[in-house]
Amino acid sequence: LKLTRVFLSFSTYLFIIFKKYFFFVIVPHSNSFPNVAPIGTATQSSTAFSGYASAAIDGNRDSSYYSGSCSHTENAIGNWWSLLLPAVYRIATISITNRNELADRINNAEILIGNSLENNGNNNPRCAVISSIPAGGTSSFDCGGMIGRLVNVFLPVYNPLTICELEVYGG
Repeated sequence: LKLTRVFLSFSTYLFIIFKKYFFFVIVPHSNSFPNVAPIGTATQSSTAFSGYASAAIDGNRDSSYYSGSCSHTENAIGNWWSLLLPAVYRIATISITNRNELADRINNAEILIGNSLENNGNNNPRCAVISSIPAGGTSSFDCGGMIGRLVNVFLPVYNPLTICELEVYGG
């Protein structure tokens, strides 16, 4: 057996194991990157019921809104939640934890990543559209290494936006 490490980027290595005529490739899981969300600054379009934007990056995936670890906006069309990171990152994955009740409120929200502050960051390129996240569940969205320091969740329909945890994995 021969183990070879191939440098792919500033934070990613590809390990290749050679054995006679066969080789195996080991690619690190995207969550091997650190969660950089807690070092950012969170804001949102409005705040309701003491659901401050910063609650969504407190490191607590508790999905009960009444535990105080979820953000919450007013009822409106075009609500948004935004995370400004201290530097530009290559973002592999975004994970979002939904609240344990009224789970359909996050349906059709868009995850946006980029560097533009225009329109509160809601004009940045789209990583994914959230079709749904189960009540109290955490779903991960592959952003394929999109580059930016601004991560937005934009809800184009009339509903409050609640996020119990948002994690950004990248380097």
